[in-house]
Amino acid sequence: MAEQTNSPRTRRKVRQGVVTSDKMEKTVTVSLVRRYAHPVYGKQVTRTKKVKARNEQGAKTGDTVRIMETRPLAKTVCWRVTEIVERAK
Repeated sequence: MAEQTNSPRTRRKVRQGVVTSDKMEKTVTVSLVRRYAHPVYGKQVTRTKKVKARNEQGAKTGDTVRIMETRPLAKTVCWRVTEIVERAK
């Protein structure tokens, strides 16, 4: 069967963030930072969101990782680590 050009698998969200905790067995906590201009004042505003991601790549605290949205894997886990962009120094 031919692959659809706009299948749900191709529309998954992909984000890049920094691992802040790897103390769980299969899961890491990733901080996602987004910056945008304030709608009224124009000043740059920074917002951080922490998500939990399934870690099968072996990411450690301080690593920059790319994560992809997936089905719920646990109560709070619905992201997975797809690649480690940069190792912690």
